[in-house]
Amino acid sequence: MVGIYFSGTGNTKHCLEYILRLLDKNAPSYSIENEDATDAIRSNDEIIFAYPIYYSYLPKIVYDFITNNAVVWKGKRIFIIATMGLFSGDGAGCAARLFKKYGAKILGGLHIKMPDCIGDVKLLKKPPEENRKIIVEADEKIENTAKQIMQGKYPKHGLSFAGRLIGLFGQRLYFRKKTKRYYDGIKADTAKCVACGLCASVCPMNNIEVKDGAINFNGKCTMCYRCFSDCPKQAITIIGKQVYEQCKFEKY
Repeated sequence: MVGIYFSGTGNTKHCLEYILRLLDKNAPSYSIENEDATDAIRSNDEIIFAYPIYYSYLPKIVYDFITNNAVVWKGKRIFIIATMGLFSGDGAGCAARLFKKYGAKILGGLHIKMPDCIGDVKLLKKPPEENRKIIVEADEKIENTAKQIMQGKYPKHGLSFAGRLIGLFGQRLYFRKKTKRYYDGIKADTAKCVACGLCASVCPMNNIEVKDGAINFNGKCTMCYRCFSDCPKQAITIIGKQVYEQCKFEKY
């Protein structure tokens, strides 16, 4: 067994590593950003694949990883974990349909609500105590799921046709344009930015570069909110226009 994941601000990484500890404490985990991830997939028949859901769809970086490595999924048995801030009818199903296309067997799917990482939309922000409660409930859900899996029973969240309709009509029809391609709306407040380069160092897409004392974006943002959350001057915004809260799992 091996865990493969993408995590923007730490939520998904926590969920994957927790369920791995419960199922097989010796099972390794790899971010899709790790060059060893594809070799780990080739070497293991059973995979737990985890990612956050954005507007009821895959982050573009996750979609590209799955499709660019199409040949490695054949014959693999995959359990999918999808984390989300609000809801997603078919968060796990979005990846499941791709994996099936490439010859994998889907063991099941798990949807887990975690603190929302979108810190520049005021409507989505919750007080820290509420986010801590969300994490406690998520951990309990993971523990119960691990017990089921050890009995050979896998949850099927997001894999039904009804779930697909909820995801489609609940969010995807309205917001797909934000996730179908890499996002180009990220921006920095030049009055605040000191061109420290921290944002560039944490970007999984190498989308940010520091040049002539300013940061430049190259139109390949996957909306993970790492640069937003790590910026020491709160200079970066992605979807919204103002920083309300910098969100990282560790702060809770």
